[in-house]
Amino acid sequence: MEKNVVIDLRNISVSFDGQPILKDLNLYIRDREFITLLGPSGCGKTTTLRIIGGFLNPDSGEVIFDGKKYNGVPAHKRPVNTIFQRYALFPHLNVYKNVAFGLQLLGLTRQEIEARTTDMLRTVNLSGFERRSVASLSGGQQQRVAIARALAVRPRVLLLDEPLGALDLKLRKDMQMELKNIQQQLGVTFVYVTHDQEEALSMSDTIVVMDEGEIQQIGKPKDIYDEPKNAFVADFIGESNILDGIMLRDYRVAFAGVQFDCVDKGFSRSEPVDVVIRPEDVDVVAPESGLLRGEVTNVTFKGVHYEFIVDVAGFKWLIQSTDAVTAGDVIGIAIKPEEIHIMKKSKYSDAVGDYSSYSDEYEELSNPDEEEEAQEETEADA
Repeated sequence: MEKNVVIDLRNISVSFDGQPILKDLNLYIRDREFITLLGPSGCGKTTTLRIIGGFLNPDSGEVIFDGKKYNGVPAHKRPVNTIFQRYALFPHLNVYKNVAFGLQLLGLTRQEIEARTTDMLRTVNLSGFERRSVASLSGGQQQRVAIARALAVRPRVLLLDEPLGALDLKLRKDMQMELKNIQQQLGVTFVYVTHDQEEALSMSDTIVVMDEGEIQQIGKPKDIYDEPKNAFVADFIGESNILDGIMLRDYRVAFAGVQFDCVDKGFSRSEPVDVVIRPEDVDVVAPESGLLRGEVTNVTFKGVHYEFIVDVAGFKWLIQSTDAVTAGDVIGIAIKPEEIHIMKKSKYSDAVGDYSSYSDEYEELSNPDEEEEAQEETEADA
């Protein structure tokens, strides 16, 4: 067992109406860690959070806090607090009284409540807002009140269930930084649930990628991004070109009809594999200089780079580059060995295709009048 483990989930299984939600899940969470449960809707991440919080008991398995079994222990008797997407602030109480509420339930003295409430409001940058109505606050300020209230009672673990989902993009990015700073400052274990890959990558010490009630991969953000374990992780975390390949031998792989040097080893000779290449890791070169060449079919400007689709022998690649290209250009593609990642085949291999759907979306966006006319004709025929 790892040192400094505060939560240990052992062989957790949960089913609803006969449908498995979590399947023999094992996960430990270290003290003072910012860990994120990441995955699509229905993957089991919120169910895992509810089990930790005591809002749901598993069908089987053990929930361990600091070496003690907590199965059946209600939420209010666990060393945790929870922040939901809806902050559940008390509208009839001002900011100060919202934060002080939990401390009053603990029976602290007036002086202790005042000192701790003032300190928490200072921590979340809300000093001077004590007498303000929570209804008068912005979404980000309400979020800070919810954080201060949850942390004022000094939980060992803070559970956060998609708390930034209701905020606009800029405010959400600001709050990502603020949450991480608060967590580091206070040294509280954060267990964060989201389906937003950028949130997970920017805030977490550890990411747990989940799908269909199972953990697909656990690791540091950079490791998850650079070394995905299977096609699901590669496709869910950022963008990826995922191609069928054949591992010829150590450090040599064939895909798209061409042989490439790579940095992977340990596969069987002639083993079918998935080849992952991130869009930003492709070098655009002259057609005669690339091992692969293709025709640019769509281009969109993203501000700091261009994003374009390239048709290489019928496979649609997504490429991100600062090089300007035009639809119809023929370009060469060069890929360094260290930018080629090899994965074993999995049940997700056939579920992930190329970027043909991107091409369709770009074409619809570039021809809105034609799409509108087609819609009008359909409605007229009806």
